Parts: sequence; structure tokens; C-alpha cells
Amino acid sequence: MIPAPNGNQIPLSQVANVSLVNSPSQIQREDTKRRILVGFNVGGRDVESIVTELQEKVRAEIKLPTGYTITYGGSFENLNEAKSRLMVAVPVSLILIFLLLYFAFGSIKYGLLIYTAIPLSAIGGIFLLALRGLPFSISAGVGFIALFGIAVLNGIVLVAEFNNIKKTGEQDMKKIVLKGTKTRLRPVLMTAFVASLGFLPMAISNGAGASVQRPLATVVIGGLMIATLLTLFVLPILYVSFEKGIFEKKKLPKIATLVLVLIGFFVSSANAQTPITLDAALDSLYKNNISLRTGQLKAEYSRQLSKTATNVAPLNVSAEYGKYNSSMADNKLSISQSFSLPGVYARQKDKLLEEWKTSLLEKELDKAELTKATTQVFYDLLVVEKLRQLYLEADSSYCKLRQLAVLRLKSGESNLLEKASAENQLLQVSTKLKNLKIQESLLQQQLAFLLNTNVPLSPEADALIVKPVFSDTLGWTNHPQIKLLQQQQKVAFAITRVEQSKLLPEINVGYNNTTLKDGINFGRSDRFQSFQLGLGIPLFGGSQRNRVGAARTYQEFARSETENATKQLHTGLQSAHTQYRQQSAMVESLEKDGLNTAGEITSTLSKQLKNGAINYLEWTMLNNEAINIRESYFTAIQQLNRTITELNYLLAQ
Repeated sequence: MIPAPNGNQIPLSQVANVSLVNSPSQIQREDTKRRILVGFNVGGRDVESIVTELQEKVRAEIKLPTGYTITYGGSFENLNEAKSRLMVAVPVSLILIFLLLYFAFGSIKYGLLIYTAIPLSAIGGIFLLALRGLPFSISAGVGFIALFGIAVLNGIVLVAEFNNIKKTGEQDMKKIVLKGTKTRLRPVLMTAFVASLGFLPMAISNGAGASVQRPLATVVIGGLMIATLLTLFVLPILYVSFEKGIFEKKKLPKIATLVLVLIGFFVSSANAQTPITLDAALDSLYKNNISLRTGQLKAEYSRQLSKTATNVAPLNVSAEYGKYNSSMADNKLSISQSFSLPGVYARQKDKLLEEWKTSLLEKELDKAELTKATTQVFYDLLVVEKLRQLYLEADSSYCKLRQLAVLRLKSGESNLLEKASAENQLLQVSTKLKNLKIQESLLQQQLAFLLNTNVPLSPEADALIVKPVFSDTLGWTNHPQIKLLQQQQKVAFAITRVEQSKLLPEINVGYNNTTLKDGINFGRSDRFQSFQLGLGIPLFGGSQRNRVGAARTYQEFARSETENATKQLHTGLQSAHTQYRQQSAMVESLEKDGLNTAGEITSTLSKQLKNGAINYLEWTMLNNEAINIRESYFTAIQQLNRTITELNYLLAQ
């Protein structure tokens, strides 16, 4: 019954027809639209191929009314989302692998060389997938990412070994690759087989999740097998090609040439000179210099050797059996030990400790000398750069002069002498630039050797002159060389005391345990003991006494050597002080008068030449005079820097 507004009840049958019919149990909506789900399971085929086939049949056989659409979801939707993520993950992983290779070897060339393992491994992965009839799924894509990371390991092992062999001095590329490949064959094969055998159970699995495991394992196994075999042959050939540069003389296609130009640009950017200050250079010297490392190892060796002073002779154990006491067989056990007096060991300890101190002072002297050498090379490079700028300016001015001389010769205003003079001046400046380039290259090599680096460095400093730090004029008495010689005197004294101690007697201690069988009173079970104490006296010690005399002579030699070196150091210090005063006055004079004169000459030359006040030959002479003044100024600074560096070294600053 349905209640009406006036309160009456109306039967439902009068206003509606009621019947039982089949209808949907649930109505789903998405974006305010009704949605019907049609689901099915996939067996024996991959999802993407089934959906592709289904889409083709739907387009051919089903005509949907207006407003109806078909959307494919489920595993196919997840597959598309995973593909989009792989489009980002794969390039990122490849870029990260290349960056790690670059940081590991510090070279784009070796990074690209090892990077060739990635396409080689991809060949194997794709081939084995096709051979097993497996589709390229998301798990296969993840397998390729893992494969790329593992594949480059073989290249790293081989290239690192090739570089190590080349550092030993071997120059024959064929011998390098043959020896390196032979040495690293086992590690390369172990890397491939261990990873492949680890993925083998996944490749042949048939249980739950096998559809995900099989493509991943197949990619890794196939890629590693093929990549390992190809790497052992292809990588050595590419290494020889990269090192010898056999492609330089071949005519390359335009695209290849463009690629090489781009690579060369990035390589040149990577090899650009790195600016460095003197403090940073000295820090690098103290951390990386090979000589300082060797001195540290020698000092550590001497320290450990100082613990070996108490060198006691071996314990003697002997046994005797036979009829040495009576007609019956007896046995005897003897133990004896000899050792020196305690003072002998103490003197040996003192000698080893003094030698350890000597090695520490040798390291300190080496550090001071290397500091001096690094400072000199650093400031020489600064001066060379200033001279290069000066010669470049001169080269530019003489190029303009030659152009004007050629024009004047064509117009008949001058003769060949003026043109020849300009070309001669240009040739002289060019020769100076070439010589300066050689000098700069040698200085760069010295700096790289001192700092033990392959990175080209460009010195930077606020001033062109070394800062004098020799405020303490008595600092030369603490110079590492003098302290080293004084320490060698102590070592000579300790050696003499050790040789004298060898004339002292040795102590012998023994213990005996024996049987004395007589067949009546004493039998096998009766044993007798005895102890012995003795002295080993060197009666024939003439040779050792001569050693003592020689040690005393060496003491006198060490003392005389110290006095001589002290006088030489003091004389060198006085000479360096004199040179410093003279060179400082010269530099100051050139700064105050010479540079001003050179500047005035340069500023007025062009004006007078245009006004006709001087001719071209006079202009050349005056311009050379201005250049020579500036050149003399920089040369004087170079000499002053070396003198200041020597003074800092002599005064142990």
C-alpha cells in the first residue's frame, strides 16, 4: 500500500507492474560512467602479444555505440607503467656506470673503452632470449640493468692490468695486452661463471614466479657468456687502437668526425689546467710525493728494527746414549744457553734507536729540499707565464709592423730592408716563444713529478715574488742537514760502544740429567743431575779490537764532516744574503725606473711613427729596448725568487 496525501492507502498494483527479472548484482562507475569488467587469465603467452591481438580483433569485429570505450588494464596496464619507468631507469643506470668508470680511471678514453662491454653483453642477452623463445618483459629489462653493471667488471679488470703493466715501463702494446690478458684470464672467467651459475636455478625454474625469474636469469647468463668471450678478444684490440691512435690517419665519415670532435672537446675540457696555490701545492707534495712516502717507510722499518736489539742465541738441547760411563749403556740429556751481558743488549738498543732517529731526520731533510724545489718550480712557472704574455704582445706588434711594411713596399714607400727587418724581429720573438714553451713543459713535468699527479696544474699567487720568511737569522743552526750530521755522530758513537761490548765475555748456563748404571747400586731409574755456569772469554780478540779502532775513526770522520758542513752552510747563507740584497735592489730599481721608462717608450712609439718623427727601423730599435727592459725585470725576479727560496731553506723556514 502507498499512502496518499489525503491519508488514503492506494495498492501498489494500481500504479506499477511488479515482476522478478535477472539484473546486475553490482553497478560500478568510474568518472561518473558505468564500467563493466571482463577478466581472463593468460597462459603460455605474454600479456602484450595477447592484448595486441585482442585490440586488432576488437577493431575489426566490434562496433561500439557512441559513448562506449574499451580500456585495457590489469597486468597490461602494469606492464606499460613499468616500461615508462624503465625508459628512465635504463639511461640513468648507463650514465651512472659511465661516471663511475670515469672517476675510477680519471679518463674518458678508458671509460669509453670499458663501456664497449655493454653492447657486447646486450648481444648475448638478446640472443639467448630469442633462442629460448622468451619475450622481452619487465623482468628481462631489469636483467639487462644488472647485466650492464656486471659486464663492465671484466673490462675494469683488464684495463687496470694493462695500465699497471704499462706503468712498469713496457712500451710494446702487443706484449702489454698479451701479458695482461693471460694474467687476468682466471679472474675474468670467474667473474662470468660465478654470476652465471648463481642465476642458473632461476633460468630453469618452473614453479611459482618462474615467468618473472626465467627472463631475468636468461638475460644475465647469455649476456655474461657472450660478453666475456668477446671482451677477451675485442677489448685488447680496442686498447691497442686507443693507445696507438691508428685511426688518426684514416679518412673518417662526417658523422664519425663530428663525434670525435665532440669527444675531443670533452677530453680537452677534462684535461684543462687546474689552478693551484703554493699552499695547496705543498699540501699535495707532503701527501703524495713518492720520495716522502719512501722516507716514511724507511723510518717505519728502522722503528720496527729497534725492537730486535735483544737477540739471544738459540737454546742448545742435546741427548747422548751409549757406554760412555761403564760397560752398561747410559743416557744423558743436556740443555745449555749462552747470552751476552745485559749492557750489551742495552747498547744494541741505543744504536738501533739512534739509527731510527737518523731515518726521521733524513725524511725531514728530504721534505725541506722538496719544499725548496717545489717553491722554485712554482714561481718559475709564474715568471714564465709573464714572459709568455710579454712575447705574445711583441709578436702581435711585429705582425702589424710586417703588414704595414708589406703595404709600404707595394706602394713604393719603402724598400725590402724594412720588410726583412720586421720579419727578422718576428722570427726572433717566435723563437723565444718556442723556447719558453719547452721551458714551461719541463717545469710542468717537474711539478707533476714532485706532486705525483697527472693533472695539469696552473700556479696562482697574489704576488710574483716569493715571500721572505727568514726573520730568525740563527735558524740555520737548526737546519735539518746539520741536525742529521749531528745525529750521525751519535750513531757513530753508538756503533763504537756496540763494537766494544763484543769484547765482553758471554755467560753460559747449562743443565745435565744422566744415568750412571753399575749393575749393583744404580739402575735405569736412578738419574743424576748437574748444573753448569761458564764464561765465554774472547781471548783472540785482535780482529774485534781493530773493529773498535775503525769505529772510533768513523766517529772522528762524522765529527769532521759535521764541522765542514756547518761552515759550508754558514758560508752559503752569507753569500745568499749578499745576493738577496743586490737582487732586491736591482728589482726595485727596475720597478721604479725601468718599467716606467719602458711604458713611456711604448706609449709614444706609435704616435711618433704615425707623425713621421721616427722611421720603422728606429721604431724597431726602441720597441726592442722596451721589451728588453721588461724581460730583464722578469729575469731579475726569477733570480730573486731562487735566492729567497734558498734563504728560506738554509734558515729552516
